[in-house]
Parts: sequence; C-alpha cells; structure tokens
Amino acid sequence: MKVAVLGAGVAGVAAAYYLWRDGHQVVVLDRQSGAALETSFGNAGGLCPSFAGPWAAPGMIGKVLKMALQREAPIRFSLSPNPRKLIWLARWIGNCNAERFRANKLRMQRVAHFSSACLQSLADSGLPIEFDYHQDGTLQLFRHQSDLKVVAGITRALDEFEVPWRLLDGDEARRLEPALAASRAPIAGALFLPRDGSGDSHKFATGLAAYLVQQGVAFRYGTAITALVKAGDRIQGVQIDGQAALISADAYVVALGQQTPFLLRPLGLSLPIYPLKGYSITARVDDPGRAPRAALMDEYNKVMISRLGGRVRAAGMAELKGYSLAVDPGRVAFLKKVVREWFPEGVGIDDAQAWAGLRPMTPDGPAILGKTHYANLYLNCGHGSNGWTQACGTGKIVADIVSGRPPEVDLEGLTADRYA
Repeated sequence: MKVAVLGAGVAGVAAAYYLWRDGHQVVVLDRQSGAALETSFGNAGGLCPSFAGPWAAPGMIGKVLKMALQREAPIRFSLSPNPRKLIWLARWIGNCNAERFRANKLRMQRVAHFSSACLQSLADSGLPIEFDYHQDGTLQLFRHQSDLKVVAGITRALDEFEVPWRLLDGDEARRLEPALAASRAPIAGALFLPRDGSGDSHKFATGLAAYLVQQGVAFRYGTAITALVKAGDRIQGVQIDGQAALISADAYVVALGQQTPFLLRPLGLSLPIYPLKGYSITARVDDPGRAPRAALMDEYNKVMISRLGGRVRAAGMAELKGYSLAVDPGRVAFLKKVVREWFPEGVGIDDAQAWAGLRPMTPDGPAILGKTHYANLYLNCGHGSNGWTQACGTGKIVADIVSGRPPEVDLEGLTADRYA
C-alpha cells in the first residue's frame, strides 16, 4: 500500500519508519528544506516518560495567573479576541480538575512508556543513527523549602502510575550530579527519576530520514501542502502549492503539528490544537566534568537543561500568544541566566544558539491518533510538549492502525472522537 505522511517532524519521520517496516511504499511531504526543522529542531532534548502529563491540572489556572505576574514569567498569554484561542482556553479550563487530570495523565503515561520502549528497541537495532542518546535520568530540582510542598502530590501521582523515584536532599543531588558542586543556585531537595533520558530529536529525525531514503522511502521537501482533496468518504490526493497534479496515495497520515487544524477544517474535521511557544538555547560543553549528565528540571523557573553529547540545551517558557516564531532576546537572556546559576563553569553560554518553536497543544493533553471518518485518513498530531518523548510510540500506534492491526496501546481517550 502507498502511504503519504504529511509532515517530516520527529512524529512524522517515526511514523514513516514503522510504516516502511510494515512493507508499505512511503512518501513524506514537508514544506521545509529538510526533516525536523520546526518544533522538533530545538526542543529540550529530554526523553521523559516520567514527566508525561497534561498541562491542564488542578490548581493550574491559579498558577498560570500567578506566574504571569512574575517579572520573568515562565508563562505568558494574551487575551486577544481570537476565537480559536478562546475556545481552546475554555476547553483547557474545563480539564483543570482532579478527575480529568487523572484520566488524561493515565492516557499520556501509557503512550509515553510504550514510546520509551519503542525508542530503546530502535536504538538497540543497529541502525546507523547517532542522536546523543543516553539514559541518565531526570533530576527535578527544588530551590526553596516552600517549593517542596508540591513533592507529596507529585510522588503520589508517580506511585499511582508506577514510576520509580527517589527523593534527595541537596547534598545527595550534588553527589548524583557532581557538576552541581559549583552551582550558585540553592537546592532544598530533588526528585530523581531514573527511567528518563535525553537525546537530540533533530539528529534522530534527520538520521532516520537519511536511512529511510536509502531504503527507498521518498522525502519531498520544499513541498507546501495547500489542501486535501476528498472524493466521497475518502481522500483522493494532496494538493501542492504551484503544482496542478495531486499527490495520490492509498492512505494519508497527517503529522503537521500546529498546522493540522488549518488543513483539516475544510474537510469538516475540527481539532482543538493551539500552539504554546517555547524557547531554547544550545551551548557547547567546555569542560565535561562541570557540565550536567542527567536532564535537570529547574522547577521554580520551569526550565529543563539536558546534555546532548558535547552540547548543553536549556529550554522552557510557554507563551499562548499566536503563531509568531520571533525570538525574544529577553527570553534568551533569562535562559542564559538560569544555566549560569546552575553551571557557572564548563558551559560556553555566551555563544549559545537561540531558538523558538511552537508546541502543538491539545487542551486536555493527549495527542490525537488514529482513524477519522474518512476511510483512508489518519491522525498523528497534537503531541504538545511531549512530542519527542512520544514520537516513536505514536508512530508505531498509527502504523499498526494503518496496517489493519490492533495497536499495542489502548486507544481510549487518544482519538479525535473525544472532541465529537
């Protein structure tokens, strides 16, 4: 069967891999000049199934409002009268309760841990792909005693989802991560999550795409998709900007991140995906002994710092302000300040590369996977800030569905039907 995958981000490339492995003829279409040049390019690098959970959580409305008042607020939003954003916010608020949080967290956890196993299997398979992958866990750092009030709730949730953890004091955290010895930031305590890891999603996607090209998978870059053309209950083809002929296939998988709703709305499919803008900086490691090994989460500033081979990446912030990719110098300066506080030596922060990207968020948290009411149209979108963590798992799930096999993960709460 010929399958067209729309989008060459890490989710689309992973889906293309599993579809190719199932024996399908695969073509991948993307508007950029190469794989993983948008949301997948400069994300935090953390592969964190232990952290996987919805942004919509009990008490989050108050936290967002409080954080928005901080001088260097990790969260910013505007209340401009954009109907799509206001509808998304209303749905998000409706999910900020304990019952909805638990259900959505369970859905995201089962996908995230399945995805972690899929990625590990792929990494162990001998494919010629190097993406700075390592499993040194995540260290969630709390600066102040008052910050530790949330730990009991976090660990109860970890226990419920059978995620291993260790609670450390400041000295134990420094022993686990020796580069913290020179830190200027206080450590009141830390949670260590040993199952987590780190890796470069851009290097993974480009390496896997290059391998797939060698196996006969077609990647058509610089291809701006303008529409999906339907015929009855099926998709007839993909309309490309400046090209009269449609690109046709037997099946179509949409993995276009925040652009997905615009493509699908003319087909009568309304998906509540809206972007949360984030920022990152990537700096060289000057002294490996004074740079982090594990992925670190600065809980107060909501900044993750991860080690990617000879580089360190710091990422964070959430801006619900539209589709602009402009890099705010103030945000970059803030990320540099946070890295300097934790690692004042060993990281070449002055020359760090800055980046901004858009996370395609659903209001409830889980990605949107699987079938639509069009017989040959499938979804692999809405991964939010968990796209790298969940990409291999969602790619495998969607490939199973396209191939007519029951997926290995329960699809309850993961399909577009939940918004019907």
